[in-house]
Order: sequence, then structure tokens, then C-alpha cells
Amino acid sequence: MLKRLYDRVIALAGHRHAAWFLAAVAFAEASFFPIPPDPLLVAMGLARPRRVWLYALICTLASVAGGALGYLIGYAVFDQLARPIIHLYHMDHAYQTFQDKFARYGLYVILIKGLTPIPYKIVTIAAGAAKFHFWEFMAASLVTRGGRFFLVGAIMRFVGEPAREFIEKRLMLVTSLVAIGVIGGFVILLYI
Repeated sequence: MLKRLYDRVIALAGHRHAAWFLAAVAFAEASFFPIPPDPLLVAMGLARPRRVWLYALICTLASVAGGALGYLIGYAVFDQLARPIIHLYHMDHAYQTFQDKFARYGLYVILIKGLTPIPYKIVTIAAGAAKFHFWEFMAASLVTRGGRFFLVGAIMRFVGEPAREFIEKRLMLVTSLVAIGVIGGFVILLYI
């Protein structure tokens, strides 16, 4: 089953509309979608190594645009949805402490967590909820998301075929490591 899914992603990567699929996944993942765009970016980089820089740029710009939507969700909707729950559980002080810490350390949070497997949508929504400065958030997002996706692109461009062979031979190991990374990101988030 895993091999069949891998083959479908590789086939999708060669599709003439693959760049649009990549942009949609990167946009959605930054604000509400649970699956990161990295597997599709990797597959597209393997399928068309000469276009990997374009794919990394598409991924970066779409992710930052999706981050703006996540920020808007946190900024505009958080108070209506979450504030009553926070008040119900008498956590108003804890929330205020969170906002103060995000105002103080938010730039570092955005820069560090944007590179990790921690779901980026958590950072984008938290930045909006904390009323973090929007343009500083966007600039940090551009740096961190660009760094992440261009690093993936560089690996695909310069390693290329050996990376494909490694992934295909050890598909279960690779997917397990990705899953561990995502779960580890959630665990880290719980304790930070």
C-alpha cells in the first residue's frame, strides 16, 4: 500500500498541473491542512531536478501566503472561538502570559519552529492570536519557510538519483522517520 501511494505521488509530481497542486498543499498546510508539502516537493524534485528551485520558490510563496491566512484566523477568529473556553477554564492569566511571551520571543519562535517538523499552522495561528506584528511575522516566515524548502530543493538537486534510490529501497524507514519527526514536533510543542 505504501509503495502504491509513493508511486501515485511520483506520478502526480510529473503531472502538468503539479506546481498548482504543490502551491495548494503548501498554502493549506500553513493555515489548516495537516499534511506538509515536503513529500510532494521531494517527489517533484526527483521527477524534474532542473525545476526544483522553481518548486521550492512556489512552495515558499504559497506557504507564506497560507501563513497570512493562519495569522488572520488567529487574529480575527481566535477571540470568538477560544476566548470563551479560556475564560470558562479560568485560564485568562495563562493566555495573557502566552501573549506577553510571544510578543517578546515571537520572532525566535517563528524562525525556529518554521524549520522544524512542528506544524507551521500552529505558529501562524498563535502569531495572530498573540497580535504579533504582521509584517515582522511575514518577513520571518519568508526566511524560515524559504530556508526549509530551498534546503529540501538543494538536497534533491545535488543528491538527486541516489536520494530517489535510497527512498525507494527504504520507503518504510523514510516514512517512519517522517512520522516520528512530525510526532516529535508535537511533543516538543507540548513542552515548550
